[in-house]
Amino acid sequence: MSWTNLARNGRILVVDDAMENVQILHQALRDEHEVLFALSGDKAIEVALAQQPDLILLDAVMPGMDGYAVCAALDASPRLQDIPVIFVTALSQPEDETRALEAGAVDFISKPFNVAVVRARVRSQLTIKRQADAMRELSMTDGLTGVANRRHFNDRLESEWRRCARANLPLSLIMIDIDHFKLYNDHYGHQAGDLCLQQISAAMKRCAARPQDLLARYGGEEFILLLPQEGPEGAEVVAQRIQEEVRKLAVLHAASPTAATVTISMGLATAMPPLDRQDANALIRNADAHLYQAKQTGRNRYHRD
Repeated sequence: MSWTNLARNGRILVVDDAMENVQILHQALRDEHEVLFALSGDKAIEVALAQQPDLILLDAVMPGMDGYAVCAALDASPRLQDIPVIFVTALSQPEDETRALEAGAVDFISKPFNVAVVRARVRSQLTIKRQADAMRELSMTDGLTGVANRRHFNDRLESEWRRCARANLPLSLIMIDIDHFKLYNDHYGHQAGDLCLQQISAAMKRCAARPQDLLARYGGEEFILLLPQEGPEGAEVVAQRIQEEVRKLAVLHAASPTAATVTISMGLATAMPPLDRQDANALIRNADAHLYQAKQTGRNRYHRD
């Protein structure tokens, strides 16, 4: 089976300070899954952040950062907190299992383990995670355009704001409005309006290519683009790229007093470090104020500080 298919079946991170235990689990799982490994708790967090495994098999007793500390670190990270953990450990008392489950583990397997049981429990937890991921994706996605919804944006803004504050990095927003969209709907009908929203959002999403960027539908014909680690000049480059992509679509808008095709107006705002002394909601209000200025001065343009 190819690496692509193995990854599709689930990427598993095995964490154990004893290499022989890692090898046994690798041997048991490698035919169905992509298997990664780490020999310490610190390395486990590093690998998890880089590789985003679907499941972690974790030893409880390790020197330095033990399994319980790893669970706490996973739970504290917005990027890692949804990864299920199965403890695979020599501990076997009921209180050990209770402690593991209270720490956030979804299952507990005592050593020596039965390979068939490990495989079955891994498959079961991966199935549960895929179902949870699908439900989470539905709850965080705008049904019409397929981009993030406002709830998803709010969650990500909060987590990225904290991350940029810790790293002393800037964070930018672009508030985007499709010009004269009500006139478009009135002239062409709501089905055409829905198609227009899909086309424009797809074009904008192509311009937000970094993993940390997030385009969300903020309401109606209004969108917002989150650009962590991006200063005002970088945000302006993205805005120019979005303008060009929308222009190239050339979606006819015969009812627009601004142009013969659909256009957009944008407001750009940036929070420069230190972010921990500022308010994320104030940044949204600033972007919205700049969007208002862009619309008041003729539309089909962007406005920034």
